[in-house]
Amino acid sequence: MSLSGKAAIAGIGATEFSKESGRSELRLAAEACLDAIRDAGLTPSEVDGLVTFAADANAEIAVQRELGIPELRFFSRVDYGGGAACGTVAHAAMAVATGQADVVVCYRAFNERSGHRFGQASRSARADSTGLEFSWHLPYGFATPAAWVAMQARRYMHEYGATSEDFGRVAVAMRRHAATNPKAWFHERPITLEEHQASRWIVDPLHLLDCCQESDGGVALVVTSVERARDLPHPPAVINAAAQGTGPGQMMMFSYYTGDLAALPAMGNVGGQLWRRSGLTPADVQTAILYDHFTPFVLIQLEELGFCGRGEARDFIKDGGIEIDGRLPLNPHGGQLGEAYIHGMNGIAEGVRQVRGTSVNQVPDVRNVLVTAGTGVPTSGLVLGALG
Repeated sequence: MSLSGKAAIAGIGATEFSKESGRSELRLAAEACLDAIRDAGLTPSEVDGLVTFAADANAEIAVQRELGIPELRFFSRVDYGGGAACGTVAHAAMAVATGQADVVVCYRAFNERSGHRFGQASRSARADSTGLEFSWHLPYGFATPAAWVAMQARRYMHEYGATSEDFGRVAVAMRRHAATNPKAWFHERPITLEEHQASRWIVDPLHLLDCCQESDGGVALVVTSVERARDLPHPPAVINAAAQGTGPGQMMMFSYYTGDLAALPAMGNVGGQLWRRSGLTPADVQTAILYDHFTPFVLIQLEELGFCGRGEARDFIKDGGIEIDGRLPLNPHGGQLGEAYIHGMNGIAEGVRQVRGTSVNQVPDVRNVLVTAGTGVPTSGLVLGALG
């Protein structure tokens, strides 16, 4: 059964993005969900499904109670950190398309800066199969996402001649976009390539400004049928394709056993599915929202998704190629480097705004938007489009 064109994102909501929310993660989740439901022109009594991340601390039944949802007919969680982002929408779309639910809210909320900080080393290994994977690395101090990505980034540089300046151009573009986005943490705070290069080292070859920020906040999305969405206040962002995927020898962010350390095969898998299911090609996309937790993986994603060939991303992004007036405007909201790190959910919301034509950094004549979730992990992606 094809999901193409059967479901749409009809509502988006978010809290403010901060470094100290001053309230519980459950309250953040409830605020974001209620904002999205209202944006869709609906009420909590019309919601019958909830989907979130396995990493989210807010139980579906707790969110149900806070919102006053009478009952749920569908609930689901997606694992693998930021790789879950687009997967939540995929699960919601499947539920709607198969009649398991009529209105599903996808949410993610956390105090990732003032509470548990994902960028720091874990103090304990999980007692499951993932914990066994970590046991090969943690005893040697190889314990942070930045360190894991740095290993692949260094190999990519060796293979294709990329430089730290190439990575920096991604950071500069994202901060330029965020500078004109009033909702972004780095609003009115662009950076130069020189400032990127002068920022302190985190782990070679990553500077501080190669790493996404840590944020408090919540984002929610309302998924319903295209037929129902037609009658709601905003133009629907039709889900023309959704996919999840892994690569060979997949592990968690340190997927060094795939055969090519300078690649992200899970994203290649997802990209291939998205193009086949949507019937589109990279040339049909007017803007892309790529998961930018670390700048090197933005370059590799461009290659895995077919926007350019292997090793060609550094040339693709030169001379403003990923800026608003470039060949592929990337993350017009500023991404996780510039707007906020809400595990990629704020990127999906920006994709919806681009389809609606309401983004503060609107790309002209948007018909199709590609959105990706976390890289280096089992991941997911979406192709969103305007109503035909």
